[in-house]
This record gives sequence, C-alpha cells and structure tokens, in this order.
Amino acid sequence: MENFSITSTKDSFLKRTVLFLMLLCLVVHVCTDQDYYNLLGVSKEASNREIRQAFKKLALKLHPDKNQNDPDAHDKFLKINRAYEVLKDEDLRKKYDKYGEKGLEDQQQGGRYESWSYYRYDFGIYDDDLEIVTLDKGEFDGAVTSGELWFINFYSPGCSHCHDLAPTWRNFAKEMDGLIRIGAVNCADNRMLCRSQGINSYPSLYIFKTGMNPVKYYGDRSKDHLVNFAMQYVSSTVTELWAGNFRSSIEDAYASGIGWLITFCSDTGDCLSSETRLKLAGMLEGLVKVGWMDCATQANLCDNLEIISSSTVYFPPGSTLQDKEKGGVLFLDSLDAREIYKEVLHHLPDLELISPESLQGRLSHHRWLLFFTFGKDEQSSLPELKKLRVLLRKEHVQVGRFDCHASSSVCSQLYINKPCVAAFKGNGIGDYEIHHGKGQLYELVAFTKESVNSHVITLGPQNFPGKDREAWLVDFFAPWCPPCRALLPELRKASKHLFGQIKFGTLDCTIHEGLCNMHNIRAYPTTVVFNQSNIHEYEGHHNAQEILEFIEDLRNPSVVSLRPETFKALVKGRRKDEIWMVDFYAPWCGPCQALMPEWKRMARLLNGLINVGSVDCQKYSSMCSQEHVKAYPEIRLYPGNMDSPNTYYPYTGWHRDSQSLRSWGLMYLPKVSIDLTPESFNEKVIKGKDHWVLDFYAPWCGPCQQFAPEFELLARTVKGKIKAGKVDCQAYGHLCQSASIRAYPTVKLYPYQGLKKKNMNGEHIDTRDAKEIARIITERIETIQRMEKKSKRKDEL
Repeated sequence: MENFSITSTKDSFLKRTVLFLMLLCLVVHVCTDQDYYNLLGVSKEASNREIRQAFKKLALKLHPDKNQNDPDAHDKFLKINRAYEVLKDEDLRKKYDKYGEKGLEDQQQGGRYESWSYYRYDFGIYDDDLEIVTLDKGEFDGAVTSGELWFINFYSPGCSHCHDLAPTWRNFAKEMDGLIRIGAVNCADNRMLCRSQGINSYPSLYIFKTGMNPVKYYGDRSKDHLVNFAMQYVSSTVTELWAGNFRSSIEDAYASGIGWLITFCSDTGDCLSSETRLKLAGMLEGLVKVGWMDCATQANLCDNLEIISSSTVYFPPGSTLQDKEKGGVLFLDSLDAREIYKEVLHHLPDLELISPESLQGRLSHHRWLLFFTFGKDEQSSLPELKKLRVLLRKEHVQVGRFDCHASSSVCSQLYINKPCVAAFKGNGIGDYEIHHGKGQLYELVAFTKESVNSHVITLGPQNFPGKDREAWLVDFFAPWCPPCRALLPELRKASKHLFGQIKFGTLDCTIHEGLCNMHNIRAYPTTVVFNQSNIHEYEGHHNAQEILEFIEDLRNPSVVSLRPETFKALVKGRRKDEIWMVDFYAPWCGPCQALMPEWKRMARLLNGLINVGSVDCQKYSSMCSQEHVKAYPEIRLYPGNMDSPNTYYPYTGWHRDSQSLRSWGLMYLPKVSIDLTPESFNEKVIKGKDHWVLDFYAPWCGPCQQFAPEFELLARTVKGKIKAGKVDCQAYGHLCQSASIRAYPTVKLYPYQGLKKKNMNGEHIDTRDAKEIARIITERIETIQRMEKKSKRKDEL
C-alpha cells in the first residue's frame, strides 16, 4: 500500500511536471509570437531603416486588401502595424524594451493603417537607394554639421510631385555620388524635424553647408538643373598650369604632403571636360590638388614631361613623371569622375599605424580618432575614410589606426576585444569614447566632433564612480540597442552645459556585465545619477534638454515627495490661500513613468503659484487606499478657500503633458484681473492714470478659454505695475468694435503717457504667452518712463 502510494505520487508529479512544461512552452510560444521584433522579423539592434523595410515587406504580404478571404487578416495586420509604430519611435521603443507592452498602456498606436497601394508605392520611397541617405531626426543634425555638402529632399509619401521627382532624384544622386551627400527626409515620419526646418510644402529641396544658412532650390526639377545648382556650392577650384606657375604650384603642394591630379590636353586623345575636373576637385578636396594643362600652348613643357597625347596623371607628393617606371605616378585611362576618384583614393597612403611605444605620448598631446584593428580590418582600409583627416582638420583631430595584435595589453586596458573606432580627447589614454554607430564617413565625423568637444568618458571597473564627493551621471547601455545609440549624442550635448558641475560616463553592459548586475540594470539604456549615497534613475525622453531639466530638478526639487504625515500636514492642513496638485502613482506603472518628467516640468512652470507633490502608492498603499485612489496615475487638485480640507478636483483631461496640466491648474487660481464694462473701460482705462493690459474675449471661443488661465498668470506677474482687465465682447460688442477687435482673444496694452490721451485702439500684443507678454509690456512701459524723464529734464533746462 505504501509502495503504491509512492508510485502514484511519482506518477502524479510527473504528469503535473509534463503539463507545466507544456503550458510553459505554450506561454513562451505565445509571448514570442507577440514580441514586436519577432513579429517584424528583425533583431533588437535593427535600425529604423531596417525596421521600415521589414514592415513594408510584411505589409505587402499580409495587408487585408490582399487577403480578403482571410477573416483574421485585419487582426494580423494590426499586430504588425502596432509593432512598427512602437519600434520606429525612439521613446516608445525604449519603454517597450524596458517594460514590454505594460509600459505602453497609455499609447494607442497601430489602430489605423493605409491601403495596400500606399505601402507599395508611397511608403519609404528612398529606403532601397544606396546613394541616398534616409535621415531620421536622430541622424539629421550630425549629417548637416559633418562638414560635408548635403542636398536634402524633404518629402511626404502622399505627395504626387514627390513621386514625380523620385526617379530624377535617384539619377541625380548617382551622378553626384562622392561629390556631395544626397539625403531624403520623410516628413510624414519626422513631422517635428520638418517643422523645425520650416518645411511647409513638398517636395522641398535644400542645400546644407557648414558655415552658411540652408539654401532652398526653386528651379526646374530636371537632373541637369539640379546638378548645375549643386555645383555652385562646390567651393573647390581647378588650377590651369603653365610654364609660369607649374614649378611653384607643384612644390607648394608637395611641401604640404599633397599630390596633384593633372589633365593634359593635347590634339590627340580625350581630355577631361571642365565639369569633370571640377567634380574631381570637389571629391578630392584637401587630399589632392586638381589642375589641367593645355599642351597646344605649353608644348615645350608637355614635351619635357613626355606627354604625347591627352592623358590624366596622378602625382603623389615628391614624385615626378620619371617615376612612372617605379609606379610612383598613376596614369588614368577613364574619363568618368567617379572611377578616377576611386583609383586616386586607392593610391593615397593608408591611415597612419601608431606603434604601442608612441601611443601614450601621442594621446596625451593631441586629439585622435583611432581605428583599433586585429590584423587586417576591412573598415579602417576603406578608401573613403582617408578623407577623415581633412574633415576633422578644423577640430585639430589626427586620424590613425592601432593593431591590437601588436599590443594586446593596451587593448585589454581599454576593454577593446573587437575592431572599433574611438575618439581620444587629448588627455591621455583614459579619456576616450567608442563609436557605436555605423561606419559611414559622415557619422564618424559627427561622432568625433561631438565627442572631443564634450565631457563624456568611457567607464570600466578602474574608473567607475564609487562614493565620490562629485556627482556622476552614468549611462548603462548596450551597443546593439538603437535607443542607447540615440541617447549618446544627447548626453554629450548635456555634458557641455554642466561641465564642472557633474561628471558624465557610459558603461557598456555587454562588456562589464558584473558592474551592471551589481547596480540591478535590467534594461537599456538605464541612466542613473550617483550623488554620494543617493541614486536617482532618469526616466525622461532622449534629449539633452530633458536631461538638463532632470539634473536641475535633483538640485532644486520642484515636486514634494509626500509621506502620510507630510500629506496630512501640508495638503490636508493647507492654508486658505494655498493650492496643491498631487500625483498618486506606482513606480511600475508605464503611464506613471511617462507622466513623471512632465509633472516635474509643470511644477517648475507653476513655481510660486501652486504647490506640487507626488505620492508613491506602492510604498504608501494604505494611505492611497484611505484616499480612495483606484487607478494610476491619479492627478488631483486641492483648492484653496474651501471649507473642507478633503475637497479636491480630479484631472480628467486626455493630455498629460506639462502645458496641459499647467493650464488646468491655473484655472483654479483666485482671479486677479478686473472685468470691465463700457463705463469702467472709459473711466479707468481711457481716462485713468494707470497702465492697463486687456484681454478682449468671447465666452464661446475655445482659444479664449485656453488663454484665460494664461492671462490670469500675466495679471499676477505684472500686479502692482500694470493693471489687468478683461472685456466680454459678446456682452459689449459695440465697445470691442470701437477698439478695432477683429479676432478673439486679442491682447492690447493701454499705457499711461501723461497729458497724451489714450487711444481707444491701444497697442496690439501679438503673443499668448504670459511670460512673453509681460516682457513686451514691461519694456514698453520702461521706454515710456525714460522718455518722460528725458522730456522733464528738457523742460527744467
């Protein structure tokens, strides 16, 4: 009986185990099926371009228009559409990587989609063109400040003219390849970027060149016209060589370590056209001088150089035509600018190889961009990278390569175990950053310029902040993670603003896994501020401004962290003239995390007007339960001048951004402005001796309702100096007509100017921002007062 019981228990245990494993497999299978990366068939390190390409391929295959017999087609398509909408957005992608779908509960993407023909013809027009760089918001700034000449097409996929231009733009890009960069920005995906560039029609074509404002192209959209326009901004020159300048020109270039590419034109053979010469001069600018010689007029010189017929020759520094037997000069048979450019680049010397013995000294005295290789490396030997030393010359950055096989100890010290590129800032071997993006020329230039002028360093066990007295911002990241790579340039920008106040460092968790585990890092990027024993995690968006705001808020907290005791004392025990806004949240709640940076920004905007607090309902669950908090985040406003301290108003608005929350809070401030009638307007404003600022409004007007709290803030700001009044134009239409009011709301200033009678029309103020209005009217009043004092002194004299 005992044995039977044991056997039955074993069988039961085995059955339960098998069932559990089956269920586990099913759960894993379902979760895997729902994983956004798996849905699109891309890796976690996929770029935006790769994500777009993968989604387009699936969209054409799974679209309901093409699967009308499949009742599940709509739902299938919604899944991949949702995945695409999340992964293409840096901030949403970061939330998804960190919290999964739970972190996206307040985001409703993926519910709408376009027709099949849209994805076939309109979606990602230039994604498959190698000569055209599709620029997203994270790449645009680095591209146009790289020092290269860019011609960028801002387009919208729904624009017929954009589609008409596309074949021409592709041919134009092939024609100009190597001379200038040709880009494309999809304004449907990058609305804020296009808006910041003032794009209001499609297609809009702009030239970008460092040191000058962008120039818009208005001409005919043919390839020849585009080429002619672009060539105007190629600043290189082609030198005509003759007996009088030949020797000095060659020697001057050789002294600078620069060779010559010379086209000799004679009666026989083909000579490069003037357009081809100019293109080559642009392509090789800073690397090689380009010139031409007319052998019909310079026959003796061409004879001495043994030129028999038209030919193109590259002379490396120090070489002569007599070196041709030794391979010192390069004779080029092609008439195509691109082919000649490639051959000359191949002939230029490779990047300088730095020896282990000289490395420390060089890094201590100069800025360097170093390619770390392990024997032969394809990236560092790419011919186009020879242009780096020219593009980085103004930054005083030298370019070289270091073979880790020659000194493995150096690379081990830097935790470099595979080919990479690093920027050293001139402070020795420990002050450096590794480039984690693509190896394209413009990206390397942008990275180097940012890095050597910023104060972000690469961390490891030897220099990771301990209990330093100085504060540190540390970014824990993984190189394969696109949101991590998007954050790095923003950290560099922020570090320049806070130099000497807080140190910035990055830690690669794929290399230093132990350190990351020690600090409980579970997702990338995780950005943490260490301030001695205090640790603060950054949860905001990937931009420098929000990082700066986060650090400023740590120094001067704008939100009071409330405990049960302080909530009772400060909120429930508030004075009659006090107002509190409180956010009840849970740390694990995705919408709460999204709200927090906006809540802090709002608190700074309301400083001195409304008190702002927050309550951690995971930590103080019983208190939140007593306050009947049922969902997170719960936003409440506790008003002043109320009989009951428990009175509050819940926020029911759809938008949880700082401006929307601020406007809502301002509505509950006690009114400071004065309601005017035609009689009081005439007596107090027109005949009175005060300065007045007035808001002419209509009660039914939506913008007026939105502006009302802003005007009350203005009234408080200028109180004691300028009186603020409101005129209801629905009730007093005749008055508003006399004041020439043509739109609502309208803000006007009525300054008192002594004996000079006030004009009924007043002075129009063309902004609805309280701070800006206050600045404008204060400056105007000060100007009037200065003029009165000046006039008074004249009268006394």
